[in-house]
Amino acid sequence: MTWAPLLLGDRSPSLRLLVLRELLGRDEGDPEVRELTEIRGEDPLVTSLVELQSPDGSWRSTGLAATLSLGTIQSTSQALMRLGYLGLSPDHPTVKAGAEYLFSVQLDDGSWTLPGGVDGLDEAEGYSMMPLQTAIPLKALASCGYSTDPRAERAYGWLSEQRLDDGAWPTGVASGNYGYVAGYRRLPHSRWGCRSNTTGALSCLAYHPGRRGGEEARRALDLLLGRETKERQALGYEVARLLGAERARGFLTYFARFDVAQILDLCWRVGASTDDPRVADFVGWVVEQQGGYGLWEYQPNPQASRWVTFDLLRSLSRLDASTEWVSMEPRTPFQPYPKRRRRF
Repeated sequence: MTWAPLLLGDRSPSLRLLVLRELLGRDEGDPEVRELTEIRGEDPLVTSLVELQSPDGSWRSTGLAATLSLGTIQSTSQALMRLGYLGLSPDHPTVKAGAEYLFSVQLDDGSWTLPGGVDGLDEAEGYSMMPLQTAIPLKALASCGYSTDPRAERAYGWLSEQRLDDGAWPTGVASGNYGYVAGYRRLPHSRWGCRSNTTGALSCLAYHPGRRGGEEARRALDLLLGRETKERQALGYEVARLLGAERARGFLTYFARFDVAQILDLCWRVGASTDDPRVADFVGWVVEQQGGYGLWEYQPNPQASRWVTFDLLRSLSRLDASTEWVSMEPRTPFQPYPKRRRRF
C-alpha cells in the first residue's frame, strides 16, 4: 500500500479526510477523522471558493479556473461540483447559498436556460434545447446532496423527456430537428445520440439514490462503454478540472474528452461490474498505468496526481466482480469518423 503515506501526507485536509473515510474505512468516531472534519473549512480549495462567492450565492467565472465565456449558471455549477466532490454537506452555508441561487433561476418546467453563443451555436440560429443546459446545474446540485429535493426531481423529469428512444441524449433540437453530432461526440449504436450530452445526463442520474440503478442510467452507461478508446492524456481530466488544475471551458464540449477515470466512477455508481469485458479491459488498462510508488500521474498537470490516484483507487475498490449488470450492446470497433463508401 505504497500510496497511503503519499496521500495522507498531502497538504489538503480534504484529501486526507477522503482517503481515511473512503479508502481506509475509518468511521466518524475516529480521532483523526474528527480533527480533519473540523479543519477542512481551512483548505484553500474551499476558502478560495468561499471568498469568491457573490452575495446572491452565485459565482462568476472571474477568479475561477474557467474561461470568461462561462455564464453565471455554469460558473456556479462548477464551484458547487468542487464543493460536492470535497464532501461538504448540503447544510454548509456556502453550498446552501449556491444551491439556492441555482434553484432561484430554474424555469417552471424544471430546466435552466440555454446560454446564447454556445460553442459557436447561437440559440438564435435555431437551437431551442440542449440537455446540457439542465444536466450541468443538476449534476452540481446532485453532487452536493440535493438530488432528491423536489425542485431537482423536476429537473430529472425534464431530462427524461429529452431522452431518445435508444436511450441516449441528443445534441439538442434545432428548428424542430435533432442537432448534428460531430464525430468526436458520436456514440456507438446511436444515430442521434451525443456522447457529451449523454455523459452529462448520466452524471446526474449516478448521484441519485433511486435513479442510479434504473433503466435510464444503465442504458446510458451501456452506450458510453461502447467507445472503448483509452486516452492516457485524458486519464483523470474530470477530477483535475473539478479541483482547478484544468480550466473549465466549453458547453457543448464540456464532456468532450473521454476520461476513463470518469467512466469507471460512473460504473461503480450505476452498478456495472467487471463481468462486462469492456469494464474489465478499462480496469486492466488503468492498473497498467499505475506508477512505481502506487500513484497515477496526471500527465498534463502532475500536481493533480494524488487526487486522481484517490479517485481511481476509490473506483477500483468499489467495482464488484459480479452484479446484476447486463449489457445489451455488441462489441464493435468504434470510429469517430468512419470512412464513407463512394456512391460511384
